Amino acid sequence: MKGKVVVITGSNVGIGKETAVGLAAQGATTVLACRNQEKAASAATEVRERAKNEDVHVLPIDLADLASVRDCATAILEKWDRVDVLVNNAGGILTERRTTKQGFEQTFGVNHLGPFYLTNLLLDRLVASAPARVVNLASVGHHYALRGIRWDDLQRERGYSAMDAYAQSKLANVLFTRALARRYPAKTLAAYAVHPGAVRSGFGLDGDLGGVYGFGNRLIRPFEVSAAVGARTSIFVASDPSVADKSGGYWYHKRRGFPSRASRDDNAAERLWTVSEKLLADAGFPV
Repeated sequence: MKGKVVVITGSNVGIGKETAVGLAAQGATTVLACRNQEKAASAATEVRERAKNEDVHVLPIDLADLASVRDCATAILEKWDRVDVLVNNAGGILTERRTTKQGFEQTFGVNHLGPFYLTNLLLDRLVASAPARVVNLASVGHHYALRGIRWDDLQRERGYSAMDAYAQSKLANVLFTRALARRYPAKTLAAYAVHPGAVRSGFGLDGDLGGVYGFGNRLIRPFEVSAAVGARTSIFVASDPSVADKSGGYWYHKRRGFPSRASRDDNAAERLWTVSEKLLADAGFPV
């Protein structure tokens, strides 16, 4: 990975930070794109020390604000003349419905629309850096979107369920990966959706999950794997030569996983791409 530039969102804690350590240890220029800059600066120091690589940088990004996403992409394009790997790692789950700065339902906005926008803003640079890779952190939770994407209520205005919104957003991650892989040959740009497993991290523990969901999230923590274990598949598909020609898949434990039937629908993947472009354009952020 020496000479390569890697951008990882949400890399100040948990899986993202461990992914940064793993890729920086291979010699990559590693960019931590994070919302909390104080935590990101501390994480960057840790990554440098553990990876024995000083080429680690921090940039601000808030996926709940498309202007922040645009500013982060602009900073990346100005600072580096190549982007070899983009890891869309950041995400979340919310007990109660909230909205992003532009008014989108926040789980959909942060887990899908923000990463979709960032990826599109960096696409030309990724392609110019070929062979490049995009890694989207998905989840086995996408299987629970039993009816596929709810096209008639993407913003959950007619009823909100935390798990339903989360499952839909993770399905969107897998569909986005599929659509991206269909647009480019793997030797130019390869895309991978990754399920990290049940990971003992800060996910859902910063006040986003309350009530029964918050209690259940804490209850299962002793049975979860470490963030370092959870990051292994992200590191693998971001860097290993053996998967260079295996674009578009869903990965778990460094192997091909079993995506849901809904996530294998090419028509839905293309429709999601088109709808996402329109949502961004209508909000004043065309790709």
